Amino acid sequence: MSAPEKIAAEARTEFGKGAARRIRREDKIPAVVYGHGNEPTHVILPGHQTMMALKHGGANALLALQIDGSEQLALTKDVQVDPIRRVIEHIDFVSVKRGEKVTVDVPVHVIGEAGPDTLVVTENAVLSVEAEATHIPEAFEVSVEGAEVGTQVLAKDIELPSGVTLLADEDLLVVNVTEQISAEELEAELAEAEAEAGIEHDPSDEEIAEAQEEAKAEDAAQDAEGSDSE
Repeated sequence: MSAPEKIAAEARTEFGKGAARRIRREDKIPAVVYGHGNEPTHVILPGHQTMMALKHGGANALLALQIDGSEQLALTKDVQVDPIRRVIEHIDFVSVKRGEKVTVDVPVHVIGEAGPDTLVVTENAVLSVEAEATHIPEAFEVSVEGAEVGTQVLAKDIELPSGVTLLADEDLLVVNVTEQISAEELEAELAEAEAEAGIEHDPSDEEIAEAQEEAKAEDAAQDAEGSDSE
């Protein structure tokens, strides 16, 4: 992890939905910093700079917030994003100190191309570890280059940087390489699973049209048989 980016933070003195909307209209982000037994610190952050810092730092971005002339290391814990406009509405941080150990979930990135006729399944997309607050890995890379059917990568198989301790079960299945199945087989398996679960679907327009055509064909055949018998 690179050095934490410094962000100038303003103390937040107004609260409520109206105040939060005014903050966001000014392209700023309301945030709160928890931790170390202190009262939560409510701050306002510059929108674009903070967004870029979070994008660069990843899921566990560490920021150096400049608050009232002092610096506070803040580890990102929760980012609330508007589902429509895709803008950051609020951020929760936890305060940390240099050298302090923290528990984080680090993303797993699968790289490489497995062998022919295989399907690579990421069973667990994050791995729980303990690391120094200023040395949190941005991600763990798992290579499946040339992997054959039956290959499994467990948590204990992932190489961790120095100073990082695995907290997840070492036998946790992270990546599973299975045999690729056809779309027809997948659809059949899904239909079987839904039938066992008692899930029923309304017929699609195509299925209705097909049934109507079959009914017309049967009626025509019956009419033809009736004419012949006469």
